[in-house]
Amino acid sequence: MKDYSINLSVQQVLSLWVHGTVLEHFTEMWYWVFLWALFSSLFVHGAVGLLMLVMLQRHKQGRLISFILVSVGFLASVTGGMITSAAVAGVYRVAGKNMAPLEALVFGVGQTVLAIIISVSRILATL
Repeated sequence: MKDYSINLSVQQVLSLWVHGTVLEHFTEMWYWVFLWALFSSLFVHGAVGLLMLVMLQRHKQGRLISFILVSVGFLASVTGGMITSAAVAGVYRVAGKNMAPLEALVFGVGQTVLAIIISVSRILATL
């Protein structure tokens, strides 16, 4: 009999807990890829926000500017992460492939890395 339980625990995702199993359902794949994208984006935005606070500490409204920029950037990356995670999971589901938990890690963190590369390349084009 096939087990239809879905692994949707944050602890399981972050520890790559499902040893020896694969992600079969669209919901599982989307959730795992999205959580990796979410936490890697949270890490990057937290580090950049801390850097902005340190660099703008003498500015009159530096804390407010830092908070607004980090919030908008994080919300935009989370929204994009939701959409691209669903696209990745949809392609896997339509292709009939199962996803390994390590693949979800690569796709999730890869989304954040690509967002950073695209953001930096757009800034350099405006200089």
